Amino acid sequence: MPIAVGSTAPNFTLKSKTADGLADVELVTGKPTVLLFFPLAFTGVCTSEFCDVTAGLSQYTDLGANVIGISVDSPFAQEAWAKANAITIPLASDLNKEVIKAYDVVFPMLAGVGDTAARAAFVIGADGVVKYAEQTPTPKDLPDFEAVKAALAG
Repeated sequence: MPIAVGSTAPNFTLKSKTADGLADVELVTGKPTVLLFFPLAFTGVCTSEFCDVTAGLSQYTDLGANVIGISVDSPFAQEAWAKANAITIPLASDLNKEVIKAYDVVFPMLAGVGDTAARAAFVIGADGVVKYAEQTPTPKDLPDFEAVKAALAG
């Protein structure tokens, strides 16, 4: 069960691979943020989700929001996946699984390979409070993106 709406969102600093090397990705207050947790790069549902969100990124930025994808993949695997699929959303590596634990979205033993992030979506308000929280029933299910946009608009 993900952290509850109305909770203060756990802060984090994760690594992301950029053209200039590794960069910090942080939850920044003062601007709404959509956090999209996903199990693993290079998997079919995750690729479809992030290609679709990339294609419709303006729907989120027009509402003044940042969008960050978070998985337990290394930043180097995330970079290769993003390049291979033209994903432009910042991807943050939670290799140590601290953020997925803080947001309570751990998917235990996915396909027998180990703990990963569950597929989940959060809208964090500019005030740092969780406005929307959803963990999908299975990793194959996508979040309700219309509800995510409604939470941003509201």
